[in-house]
Amino acid sequence: MADILIRIVINALALVAAVRLVPGAAFEGDVLQLAVVAALFGIINSYLRPIVKLLSLPLTLLTFGLVGFVINTALVLLLAFLSSQFELGFTLAGWPGGTFDPDVVVAALLTSVVVSVVSAALAFVRLVVPRV
Repeated sequence: MADILIRIVINALALVAAVRLVPGAAFEGDVLQLAVVAALFGIINSYLRPIVKLLSLPLTLLTFGLVGFVINTALVLLLAFLSSQFELGFTLAGWPGGTFDPDVVVAALLTSVVVSVVSAALAFVRLVVPRV
């Protein structure tokens, strides 16, 4: 149970970093909504991502892994869509609710990169720092 909570906190911190660093990413809500968005993102990454990665394995091999950026971007777009459905306040360049244009895709791509880097760094720190 503690491991799941730590992953949710790591996802939440990564999403906060992405909202602060990526110009098109926005979050308007409170801490509880952020926790729900982080948990939703954790569910997406835990259950949907492995299936999509497995199905795209031939394409991943063909593109030397670059399709991974497309998968991560699509998952962030899915998170923004689900966030709007549950009225959680996470948007990408005004979408959903606005027009879907290249700015939304660029914001999703940059958000996925920032979230990946911050999540990896925090997970590494969690492994290196001894448990008390």
